[in-house]
Amino acid sequence: MIVKEWCSYCGECAGVCPRNLILVRETELEFDTGECKECDFCIKACPVNALEKD
Repeated sequence: MIVKEWCSYCGECAGVCPRNLILVRETELEFDTGECKECDFCIKACPVNALEKD
C-alpha cells in the first residue's frame, strides 16, 4: 500500500523490484500485485517510507 501524501514518485521502489512490477508515473504508482512475491525490496528502498504492507 502506498501513502500518497509521502510519496515523491522518485522511482527507487521500481528500480529494485526484481519482477519489474512497479510503474512510476508523474503522480502515480502502479503495482501488479497479482505477481508480487512480497520480497519487500520496494518497501526497504523507499527513502520516505511511503510504502507499507496491507
